[in-house]
Amino acid sequence: MKIIALVENRSDCELKPRHGLSLYVETKNHKLLFDLGPDDTLFDNAKMRNIDLSDIDTVVISHGHSDHGGALARFLKENAKAKIYIQRRAFERHYSRFLFLKADIGLDRQLKNHPQVILLDGDAEIDQELSLFVVNRIEKCCSSANDSFYEGGQKDVFLHEQNLMIREEQTAVLIGCGHIGVVNIMEKAQSFAPQICVGGFHLFNPPTRKTADKRFLDEIAENLKKYPQVRFFTCHCTGKKAYDYLASKLPNLHYLSCGNVIE
Repeated sequence: MKIIALVENRSDCELKPRHGLSLYVETKNHKLLFDLGPDDTLFDNAKMRNIDLSDIDTVVISHGHSDHGGALARFLKENAKAKIYIQRRAFERHYSRFLFLKADIGLDRQLKNHPQVILLDGDAEIDQELSLFVVNRIEKCCSSANDSFYEGGQKDVFLHEQNLMIREEQTAVLIGCGHIGVVNIMEKAQSFAPQICVGGFHLFNPPTRKTADKRFLDEIAENLKKYPQVRFFTCHCTGKKAYDYLASKLPNLHYLSCGNVIE
């Protein structure tokens, strides 16, 4: 299994950074993308790494925010074979609100009925290698960075968020923003006993520029200490300040920036 960050907020190489996420994954049976990022960044960075996106057979969009699925329309123009797995509710209206400002952060709803798009309602088994799961309730470590997000006219509870499990010689769980909480996601994932977890923890709120407080970060660290056998790679919406603090307490936590490779 190989995982390459093609879209991420930071870059230490020739690839272009962008607020968003897209992970390219090669497995024994698949070439897949987990999220697509917001714009053309995915295509530019894939070209620099000689990755042919027309070879992709599977796409998973983690949730209904444009920084994870904004490039879907262009992808569908360049790839006519990949199956796009997404929760049905991801095509609801999603927006962020800060003070009197309201911003549309949803996906292109016209793509909902595209023949390559497969709408899901909860957990799904793609094949023996890939499965998707949702977490229905935020029970622990609910980030205040979620407070500015809405679905329709109500606070978002992120039932449109899904996670990917990849089972090979090692098992990896891929999460997008982890709005539902990495602690809750890992608790549900334990039936698969993953050795790798990759994705954002959503501990930084871009509209307010605020990072989750240390008391909350300590709570997350204590819960993640239950998994010393797991290599955690975080990125995107975790934020550098939160990452630095958590990494000082979790030796198995690493940052995944643009161009970084996990094998």
